[in-house]
Amino acid sequence: MTNGAGIFSGVFSHGGAATGADAWLQAMLDTEAALARAVERAGLAPAGAGAAVTAAAKARAFDPADLGRQSALTGNPVPALVRALAKAVPPDAAGAVHQGATSQDIIDTAAILLARQALGMTQSGLAVAAGAAARLAAEHRATVMIGRTLLQQAVPVTFGLVAAGWLTGMDEARETLALVAARRLVVQFGGAAGTLAALGADGPRVARLLAEELGLGLPVLPWHTSRLRIVEIAAACAGATAVLGKIARDVTLLAQTEVGEVREGSPGGDGGPGDGGPVGGGGVRRGGSSAMPHKRNPVAAIAILGCTRQVPGLLATLTASAEQEHQRAAGAWHAEWQPFSDVLRLTGSAASWAAELLGGLTVDAARMSENLAATHGLPLAERVAGLLAPAIGRPEAHDLVARASAGAVEQGVPLAGALLGLPGVRQRLDEARITPAQIEAALDPAGYLGAAGEFVDAALAAHAAHEKPGQSQERQ
Repeated sequence: MTNGAGIFSGVFSHGGAATGADAWLQAMLDTEAALARAVERAGLAPAGAGAAVTAAAKARAFDPADLGRQSALTGNPVPALVRALAKAVPPDAAGAVHQGATSQDIIDTAAILLARQALGMTQSGLAVAAGAAARLAAEHRATVMIGRTLLQQAVPVTFGLVAAGWLTGMDEARETLALVAARRLVVQFGGAAGTLAALGADGPRVARLLAEELGLGLPVLPWHTSRLRIVEIAAACAGATAVLGKIARDVTLLAQTEVGEVREGSPGGDGGPGDGGPVGGGGVRRGGSSAMPHKRNPVAAIAILGCTRQVPGLLATLTASAEQEHQRAAGAWHAEWQPFSDVLRLTGSAASWAAELLGGLTVDAARMSENLAATHGLPLAERVAGLLAPAIGRPEAHDLVARASAGAVEQGVPLAGALLGLPGVRQRLDEARITPAQIEAALDPAGYLGAAGEFVDAALAAHAAHEKPGQSQERQ
């Protein structure tokens, strides 16, 4: 299993749930302990057996590396783990270890336990990030900036609308994750071939008790080769990372030196100019470059993208692995373990980074205004054409403004001057009773924002409803 600790963990295991070897080992032991308690409750093991197994089922008492080596003999680590656990308990309790189960029951249930923790932490990170986005949307509801389509200046928008888009995406991702967590996290318990034959008539009852012990749902039947749950969990994570990747990409583009409309803050800093607070030893500051001291790289946004770019490929592997033969897969099930772990870890890391990113994001409204003015009114060409159309017809108005726009670019003058300087235009405007002042007013970006404010308000209202106690449960 990929371990959360390591040289890259600061980027790819940033505040998310642990899904490394130790976490997997403890989740498998938790499953074995819960099973021992369940069989005792069912009257299939002596009193105290469940407590004895639970007391012994601590990851620190086992060697993950040794279990890993032994897994080469059996194709998975559970047989070796079961032998070690049975030796660690009193003889009269050993019979309660792994009773009626197969290796896949233990690993699949452990995977669900890891998913429960990871989804919870991801949702917590997204909740913090969404709260920060809501504050940005409200604060900058009327902060005008240029909208960009195909990476080119388009028409004015507001930064509040941009943040509202981020907010809505995260809230929708949170709803999907909550739905999956509520409905798809179930126990796996089917025995050798999904019949629980080893437990006879007690099988279904033990399965129910196992689910109760772990606080998981009870599926209609075992799902050894029906892998929709794994795909759905991973797909919900992929949706969340898609949302977070979009936010991070926006920030990297807006934070470019030539754009400079936003910048990241530093941990513990206020995000203001010169805030390059240290994040480690040796005077290293967030955003610093090993070769270029002047740089202030958007580290949080970059780290999010480093996480989110990996998830689609991992989801593809899990989806491909869902085709499994008969009652137990030969290889496809094994292919799930590492990518599933990585999806959970990377999604949680991206959400944690997003909480930091948006919580410390600084918006430069003055720079937004400068960038908006840099094209001398060209982004408002559409509005000017709309002003002229009733008087001179839409096709002619479009052609006239297009000629004026080309002239403005060639001559480096404002659009209004280029338009009024075209031969015969002033007379046509006088005849249509359109004044130069009206042209200038049409070129005011603040007057061409459409429903931007209303959309921001709608996003904030939806977010507020989402945050009401019990609201997310109602939506499920």
